[in-house]
Amino acid sequence: MVIIKEFAERIFQNVERVIIGKQQAVELVLVALLCRGHVLLEDVPGTGKTVLAKSIARSIGGTFKRIQFTPDLLPSDVTGVSIFNQQSRDFEFRPGPVFAQIVLADEINRATPKTQSALLEAMEERQITVDGETHPLPSPFIVLATQNPIEYEGTFPLPEAQLDRFLLRLHLGYPDRLDEIAILKRQRQMHPLENLPIVAEIDELIALQQALKEVYVDDLIEEYIVALVTATRHHDDIYLGASARGSLALYRTAQARAAMRGHDFVSPDDVKALVGPVLGHRMIVSPSARVRSVTASAILDEILASVPVPGARSGRRFDRAGAVLSR
Repeated sequence: MVIIKEFAERIFQNVERVIIGKQQAVELVLVALLCRGHVLLEDVPGTGKTVLAKSIARSIGGTFKRIQFTPDLLPSDVTGVSIFNQQSRDFEFRPGPVFAQIVLADEINRATPKTQSALLEAMEERQITVDGETHPLPSPFIVLATQNPIEYEGTFPLPEAQLDRFLLRLHLGYPDRLDEIAILKRQRQMHPLENLPIVAEIDELIALQQALKEVYVDDLIEEYIVALVTATRHHDDIYLGASARGSLALYRTAQARAAMRGHDFVSPDDVKALVGPVLGHRMIVSPSARVRSVTASAILDEILASVPVPGARSGRRFDRAGAVLSR
């Protein structure tokens, strides 16, 4: 998997010309890129969410469209609309901004649920249906959505079904002091995004997305993934745990993380590093736990500490409920 590692390092170094001090966030976006998954960037304004999406798109030379979600945005403003052509006496489909390889859904929680749902088919099936006619979307198709978790006035929280469509949820956070000074210096004359070069090709990315499936995942690692996800369904502080889609997401992202490090197999550390970004938004914390200020992140830390790691104790296996079986 050296070729995937080299590809990731190339993109990573290019994006770091623009995004400073956010190595983990950039790495996770690259994981989603290799897995053909969508990313929810959740943070306050001004932390670089939009710039990160633009720099990733420019690095791979893909088509990029930005959709500014507002309360008056209509589903047809996202997917496109059929217009009557008087010359041909027939309806012609005019594609919307969703027809791009990387789509930035800016402030997605400001649109109404009806407009938000316009992305559901696109994110899951990579196609959209307008007037009974299905239109395939470009390949690869990746949605990078942003939302402000602090401001709730005039917003519509994403339903659980749509949150589950996102492979990862990330938080960028404020830069530290030295990184912020570096940002000021780099943008003294112009924004570095303006001169960001293309360092990879779309065809190369598509080929690596296929090669990623060859990363070996041991049976014990598969059992470990299922045990972690199953534990979210039986925890006392969780009202609704992660579904099988969460298991698949953890499986794929662990393969990508391993490959980006040049490994041809998945280790328990790959799985543990991705539990938070992959499962955190797929769980609903119970009302009683929220009253006690218990967060999904704290619950996942507890689950990671309680579920045995493969190899830590020889001969241990797990049943369907996540319990350890002796062998």
